[in-house]
Amino acid sequence: MKQNKYDDPAFFAGYGAMARSVDGLEAAGEWPVLRAMLPDLSGKRVLDLGCGYGWHCRYARAQGARAVLGIDLSEKMLARAAAMTDDPAIEYRRAAIEDVDLPPESFDVVLSSLALHYVERLDLTCRQIQRCLVPGGAFVLSVEHPVFTARAAQDWHYGPDGERLHWPVDDYQSEGERHVRWMVDDVVKYHRTVASILNALIDAGLRIDRVAEPAPSPEMLARHPEMRDESRRPIFLLVATVKPSAP
Repeated sequence: MKQNKYDDPAFFAGYGAMARSVDGLEAAGEWPVLRAMLPDLSGKRVLDLGCGYGWHCRYARAQGARAVLGIDLSEKMLARAAAMTDDPAIEYRRAAIEDVDLPPESFDVVLSSLALHYVERLDLTCRQIQRCLVPGGAFVLSVEHPVFTARAAQDWHYGPDGERLHWPVDDYQSEGERHVRWMVDDVVKYHRTVASILNALIDAGLRIDRVAEPAPSPEMLARHPEMRDESRRPIFLLVATVKPSAP
């Protein structure tokens, strides 16, 4: 399934009101950790899968990347990215992540931020990413954490006065589609266990270098106090991998 809820007017309007949409990477709670997991981007050819507004594409260029390709399925997201970008070294292209077929060894770094939980066949996508990386190239990704995606409700268990008591986890080992409400009804995400995500990367021939489950920093909480409960359960899983160099 190649779902494109981001072009739904109600969804796009809701997404555009989020802090990370308004203020960019500095309003993304996981960004300081993700940024530290990225390799040196100077002179690199960078691919951003699920580029959205193009924040990571522009960041890569600000860090000296030679060329950046951002891919997204949403026309509305790409239009916003293009309007925010004035740089001939950044190209935006409309395509589903599952359909990306790029030449072998054509990128030094591949990045995907909060997009791969919309992809049904993570195994095939990881193999395609490995194929388009040069030996020694890096693939860094973030997805919604499996503790977060396990239940379709994706919500807290509340007390009688509406207080957040705990985050329930159920059906964790039952992988597959989850139909959730996020901005609009019937948004399809794919739940996988942590082991399945890591093994998809390993089976594709990528070496895992670092794994993170970040919580908002004190600085982020000072700016966005509404994030105070985000440290009570993991919401993101971040993984940094490398395509091993040929022996």
